[in-house]
Amino acid sequence: MNYCSHCGAPGPVLEVPQGDNRPRFICKSCDTIHYSNPNIVAGCLPVWEDKVLLCRRAIAPQEGYWNVPSGYLENGETVEEGAIREVWEEAEARVTIRGVHSLYSLPQINQIYIHFLADLTDGKYGIGPESSETQLFSEAEIPWEEIAFTSSVFTLKKFFADREEGRHNTHLGVYHHPKKDPSK
Repeated sequence: MNYCSHCGAPGPVLEVPQGDNRPRFICKSCDTIHYSNPNIVAGCLPVWEDKVLLCRRAIAPQEGYWNVPSGYLENGETVEEGAIREVWEEAEARVTIRGVHSLYSLPQINQIYIHFLADLTDGKYGIGPESSETQLFSEAEIPWEEIAFTSSVFTLKKFFADREEGRHNTHLGVYHHPKKDPSK
């Protein structure tokens, strides 16, 4: 951080504020503490009959790969509103949320995914500007090697496992980046 976003002074410094336990950028001119917190990614796994709706990404990262329709939560939105908006933006689909399906943390990139299970309204969907293709898949048809994100893989696998067992649970997951061997 080169300048304080509150007063414009140069050079906030990274240090632990009094009463805190983590380094934060602090402006020495106006004493503003600049907190940096994780981003929320909201989405839905739309279900129609025995299939789920996935989107092939038309944007980076992972352009050309499939994912559960999801995106960053906007200021002023509830997480449910954000998830429903993302399904519309990516798949031009209307959904009715059933409930939270998965909460998936990626601490190394400061993201938290919240995926809802949702019913696809009338089985209708299209292709939004962030997608190059949308498609309904049965479990056997899922292109597992072409799924963009570990969060989508987690959500899909938990959905199909729940369906096999005739239940619906909320699942907690976390991706820990594999540590590199320093000797290599």
